[in-house]
Parts: sequence; structure tokens; C-alpha cells
Amino acid sequence: MPDGAGHRGRLRVYLGASAGVGKTYAMLDEGRRRIGRGVDVVVGLVETHGRAHTAALLEGLEIVPRRELGHRGAGFTEMDLDAVLARAPQVALVDELAHTNVPGSRNAKRWQDVEELLDAGIDVVTTVNIQHLESLNDVVASITGVRQQETIPDEIVRRADQIELVDMSPESLRRRLSHGNVYPAEKIDAAMSNYFRVGNLTALRELALLWTADRVDEALEAYRKDHDIAEPWPARERLVVAVTGGTETETLVRRAARIAQRGSRAEFLAIHVLRSDGLTGVAPDSLGKHRTLVESLGGSWHTVLSDDVPGAVLDFARGVNANQILLGVTRRGRVAGALAPGVAARVIDGSGDIDVLVVPHEGARGGTRRRPPRGVLTRRRTVLAWSMALAGPPVLSWICTVAGDLDSLPTALMLFLSLTVGVALVGGLLPALFSAVLGGLLSNFLFAPPVRTLTIAQPQHALAIGILLAVAVGVSAVVDLAARRTLEAARARAEADALTSIAGAVVRATDAVPAVLEQLRETLGVGGVALVRKGVGAVWQILDTSSGEPPSTPEQASSTIQIDEDLSLAMRGGTLSPGQVRFVGAVGQYLNSLLEREHLRAQARAARVARERDATRTALLAAVSHDLRTPLTSIKAAITALRSSAQIAPEDRRTLLADVEEQTDRLQSLIDNLLDMSRIDAGVVTPHLDPVALDEVVPLAAGAVGVSAIEIDVPEDLPLLRADAGLLERALANVIENAVRHTAAGTRVRVVAEQVGGSLMVRVVDRGPGVPDERKEQMFAAFQRLGDVPQGHGLGLGLAVARGFIEANGGTLEAEDTPGGGLTMIATLPLPADAQ
Repeated sequence: MPDGAGHRGRLRVYLGASAGVGKTYAMLDEGRRRIGRGVDVVVGLVETHGRAHTAALLEGLEIVPRRELGHRGAGFTEMDLDAVLARAPQVALVDELAHTNVPGSRNAKRWQDVEELLDAGIDVVTTVNIQHLESLNDVVASITGVRQQETIPDEIVRRADQIELVDMSPESLRRRLSHGNVYPAEKIDAAMSNYFRVGNLTALRELALLWTADRVDEALEAYRKDHDIAEPWPARERLVVAVTGGTETETLVRRAARIAQRGSRAEFLAIHVLRSDGLTGVAPDSLGKHRTLVESLGGSWHTVLSDDVPGAVLDFARGVNANQILLGVTRRGRVAGALAPGVAARVIDGSGDIDVLVVPHEGARGGTRRRPPRGVLTRRRTVLAWSMALAGPPVLSWICTVAGDLDSLPTALMLFLSLTVGVALVGGLLPALFSAVLGGLLSNFLFAPPVRTLTIAQPQHALAIGILLAVAVGVSAVVDLAARRTLEAARARAEADALTSIAGAVVRATDAVPAVLEQLRETLGVGGVALVRKGVGAVWQILDTSSGEPPSTPEQASSTIQIDEDLSLAMRGGTLSPGQVRFVGAVGQYLNSLLEREHLRAQARAARVARERDATRTALLAAVSHDLRTPLTSIKAAITALRSSAQIAPEDRRTLLADVEEQTDRLQSLIDNLLDMSRIDAGVVTPHLDPVALDEVVPLAAGAVGVSAIEIDVPEDLPLLRADAGLLERALANVIENAVRHTAAGTRVRVVAEQVGGSLMVRVVDRGPGVPDERKEQMFAAFQRLGDVPQGHGLGLGLAVARGFIEANGGTLEAEDTPGGGLTMIATLPLPADAQ
């Protein structure tokens, strides 16, 4: 019994960039090592593909006999899952995790068999190639030109307890290939000139390395989280450069890029901190230019909304596990820097184990530090204003008393009024009022007869002191209002800058809503964001989420901001300030507009499809009215002649019957194409994939055309396809018929098949007039005859149906010129992984 009986087994995956790198060899070697340690190991299934070195490692290992299955008259073998479960080893070796099982097996995919083994407490060691991962399938297809039909969800491999990369340089792999250690001799040339080109192998190797590195990062982050490790671990060079958006930003970014390029796969991240009060002084277009520069140098741009710039930089650096922070030298002068530490000094004080690099630039120590907009009452200005209000009136009183010619009441009132206006301009309403009241009292006490008392003997003196107070109140109120309006404008600018950053993320992303949620999570520094729709009973329906840890239930959300009656933004982690709530509300309205836009786009797509179907229906009616009438007319005329003539010569009878048969076949072909095109247009063509021998399908397709002037060259030893034989035969028949119709008299149409890398290619070569490059793609549109076929001959559906059926089988159909004149149609059909 397995050691883990009652517990889930452990999965170990050997990941490779392509076939032939040695995954199966490494798996068998691992099995032998475990047997040497006394572990119970069996071979559930191993594919040697005729490789002698791999087969040699199987000797002496216990192999569970395979299960034999029959399908469509052919025999196949698969892993006997029940036998392995009954044997209950500690470890099972199972090759080719992404393999598709033969119909009739208990599970459709081999990875589902492996899941059952793991659930039974059996450890599994397996193999998979990078091109079989679902997320990379389209990338690999664009690189190699071959789309893999057998794929596996990334999550299955990502959940593995151990992932080991089996790596080999492209040159070494091609050397193995040329020595016959991967494929038989007859397949080597084709493989090396197609799938196993150096460029393909280099790109696949990079994909494998990057995917594995990302999994390592995930494992490291999970470990740090599980063990509550907050300080960064310098396992990978990661540099954070803090930028203000000023003129020094370009210098800092280029320096960070050079530092990152020195390390192996080092990366740099630029962070720009937006203050909630909007005191940035940087235009959005300037930030856009800096963002473009960062991304062009291989970095990533991040925007964070915070009033604590040093704290935001440090929190961000720790959050991404950075080991270096790069800052610019402060713009403060030496005196100001000595009185109050700048951002760089505070970051250094709180950096801990993170290295901090301070870079000089042109504006350093220049005393040109960005100042807040006029009218914004900073803490420093408020302190200065209260100092002036407290000390100013007594100092002015002393000056007026000492200077004998200034001790008159009008002079003192003018000086006090000037002081009050100055205090109002610096500190706003309250200190100015205090200064006015204190100045009025001192004026009355020291300069208004009778002096040294608070009594006012003359009414004009009381009026003058009252005017002083009124003017002070008016000026102070105006300054205070201007300060509040300026602060509101600054905050609005900060929100606009943040929204601009979010809009930029949408432009660069392929999926807009998740990009906005991710940018919002990063800007606010929260754990996760979810866009939810409230259903019946306040049940959440999650529409989309950011990365991190978005809330999945209302209880998990620390903040919920309602966008409209049933749409809300839910966040986990952190408490939002009133200004941030307003900002999130604006983002929510933007998200609502994105959802509405997607809805309108869906409606537009549906309308476009409806218009296209209407156009197809119109073309169909026009074609039917002409093309179907012609054979019907010929059939009716022949039958009428046969019935009306009592005496018809045997030769004429045979001619009329042959004409009826020919026109009936033609009518049947037209109707078949119409039905096929309607199935393709409706998207209901569902292929039944079975093992198919190309040397059997091509002769049937050529025979359906009924023309002897066809030369077929299809080797019998080609690997079996997994395709729908009926659809494939119909597609090739249409292509061959099209080639026969256009080939020059006295020449033969050639049908050639060969294996190229992981695909089979069928070339149908004619010697006709050919088609210009700009019209090749038009041939595959429905009801297109390009003017090269006599009117009344066909509906122009043959190639459209052929491409639809080929694509339904996972292949492609393209056209290219035949050397020497003519057209060659190329059908490319992917091979299953076990046949490559």
C-alpha cells in the first residue's frame, strides 16, 4: 500500500521545451533512484518512441501491462488505470501527461487518470512539453506554425509539488536528432528543416525557462506568506526606481535599466506616487512619455496613491520582493535638507535589508524643489501665520512706541492692517482674525486717547478700529476661500492623473475590465478588488477580479463602493479615505461604461453576423435561382425526351441517361455544398476525432471526383492523424475537384502528402492559370468564383466548405503559386503528440 494511503499523493513533473530533451529518460532515472532507496515503484505507462537509451532504462522495472482497446477496427493500448490502482504502489511513472486517451477509456485525458492515482495516495512522476500547456498553445503555434491539439490546463501542472525543467541547448538537441537518438533516420531531415529549426527550439526553450521561473516566484511568495516573512529575499534581482515625473526621471530610468541588464533576468519597476492633495506639479502627458520610456527599456510602470511618499515606496518595494531601490538626489538645498529630511533620507532610514542607491542628476541640490500651488495652506505656512499673528502686533506696538513719530493711532492702524493682510495671505482666516483682534486691542490700549485704557473717547477712533477688523475679516475670508478652491482643484488633478494612468492601462491591455481592477488595486495599495453585481438576496455575482486576494463574499470585503443600483466595487485590505472613496466612485463609473461598451459591442457583433447571414441568404437565393435550375432543366429535358419518343436509338438512350446521371450528381454536389456551408455558418460542425490513415482518405477523395488524371503520392508509413475521416475526405475532394477544373489540358493534378515536423501536409498541385496574390484569400469566401469559371458551373462554395472542414479538424488550408505556373493548395493537419 502507498505510504500516503488516506492522503493525496505527490506529483512531480519533468517539463521540457520539446520532444527529445530527455524527459522520459529523467523520469525513468528518477524511478531507478527511488527503487534503490527501497521505494515501491511501478511503470504505469512509458512511451520509448523507439529510443534505445530510453528503452534500456526500462529493463528491470516492474511494468503494469497496458489495457488494449479497439476503435473503428484498429487496436490501441492505454494505461490500465484499474490495474495500477489495484497494484497500489508507492510511486507510479506515467509518461506524457497531456495525452488524449483512446475513446472507450474511463477518462478522456491522461492527466485525469493521474488525478485518480493522486487521490488514491499514489505519488506520480510524469512528463510534459511546454507546448502542451493551454496558456501557451497559441504562442507556440505562432512560433512553430503547428497548433497542438493535445493540451493540458496550466493549473494541473502548476499544482504539482515539484516541477523540474529538463533543459538542453538547441544545438545539442539537433545533434541528438542527427544521430538518430530522437526520430528514425527517414524523419530526421524533415524534422530538422521544420519544427526543430534553431529559432523554434530557442523560442520554446525561452518559454519553458520563463514559465518555470514564474512558478518558482509563485512558490517563493507562497512560502514567505505562509511563514509571515515580510522582509524581501534577494533570490532574484528586482529593482524599484522611484520617479517624480520631473526632468531627472529619464536619468533615473535609464540608470535603472542599465543596472537591471547587468543581472541575469533582473527586472526593474518604476513607481510614481500620486499625493491625494494633487501636489505633483507634473503634467499627465509628461508622465505618459516617461511611462513609454520605461516600457521601451523593458521595465513596468506603477502608480500608487498615497500622502506618505517614502512609506509608499518602501511598501511597494517589499510587496514585489525587491532588493534594490533607486532614488534621485534630493532637490532641497543644504540648509533645507538639514532642517527637514527629504524622501531619499527617509527611505534610507526605513529600508532595512533593501539596498538604496541615490543617483545624482542635474537638478540635485539646486534648491529648485517643486513648490505647492499658491493658495494651498501647508502646515509650514499655518505655523508661520500663527507666529506672525502672535508676535507681530506686540513687535509693531513696540516699534511705534520707541519711534516717537509713529505713535499716532492712524499710523498704528495702517501698520496693524498691513500685518493682518500679510497674516491672511500666509495662513488664512483664523490667524488673521486673531491678528486683527489683537492689533485692535493694542491700538485702543496704546494709541487711542485715553491711552493705557480700553476706553475710546472719540467715535472716529472706534470707527477706525472697526474698519480694521472688517477689512481683516474680508481679506481673510477671501484668502481662505482661494486656498480651499486651490486644494480642491489639486485633489481633482490628482484624481485625474490616477484616472489617466488607469486609462493608459486599459489601452495597453487586451481585457479592459481586469486591467482597470488591477491598476486600481495597485494605486490604492489594497489586497484585491472585485467587480460584483448584487443579485436576489444580496448574493454576489463576481463579474471580474484583480490579482492578489480579492474578496469573494461580502464578509471578506473591507470596503464596498456602490456604482449603481446593482453594481459595486468590493475591496479587501486597507481603509479608504473620503478622497479615495470619491476616486473609486469615478473609477466605478468608468468600469460601468466599459461594461456598457462591451454590451454594445456584443450587440454590434450580433447585428453584423445577422447582416452577413442576410447577405449570404441573398447570395444563396441568387445562386440557387441560377445554378440549381441548370441541372434541373437538363434532367427534365432528358426525361421528357425519353418519355415522348417511342422509338429512341439505344445510343441516344444511353446518352440521355448518362446526361441525367451526370446532372443528378452535379445537383447532389451543389446541395451537399449548400448544406455543408450552412452547417459551417451556423457553427455546428463537430468533428468526431478518430485515428485516420491519410493513405486511405486521399484515394477516396480523388475517387469521389471521378477523374483519372490525378497522380497520388501518399506514403503508407505516415503517422495516423486524429481527425474526422468524413469531413477530411469531403474537404480534400472539393480541393481536388477545384484543381482538376482549372488545370491545363494534358496535365495531371498531383496530390502529395508528407510529414513536416509535428504535422502532415497535403499538397494539391495544378498547372492552371493560377490566382494573383491579392485574390488568393478571396477564393475561400462563400459564393466566390473570381470570374474564372463559366457561369452556371458551381456555387463558389467548394473551397469555403473545404477550409471550414479542414479548420474543424484543427488544420489550415492555404494557397500558394506552383513553380512554373498554376496553384498549389496546402492542407496542414497537426499530428497527435504521441505520433510526432
